[in-house]
Amino acid sequence: MAAAPAAPAIAPEEARQLLKALADPLRLELVQVLAAGERCVCDLTDQLGLAQSRLSFHLRVMRGAGLIEAREQGRWVYYRLRPEAIAALQAWLAGLACTSAQAAPPCC
Repeated sequence: MAAAPAAPAIAPEEARQLLKALADPLRLELVQVLAAGERCVCDLTDQLGLAQSRLSFHLRVMRGAGLIEAREQGRWVYYRLRPEAIAALQAWLAGLACTSAQAAPPCC
């Protein structure tokens, strides 16, 4: 069985943007909803009980961070998670976990 391709390395600034997008409770809830698959913005407003303007703000932050992407179909916009962004953040965090386990060098 072939190994999954490694996620591309991300810079700390990119990780910061992704983490910032995930830090807000409403955006984290959006991620959980989108984890079930692509959703129309009208479904998101109904499911989360949000005004369109409030939802649009949070979706804009998430798109700016590269966490989600959108496609237009007719008059509706559909949003989905970008799995590659999640994988890149996961790889960055895994790298931190690996290096943080190293013992400190002896003091002089």
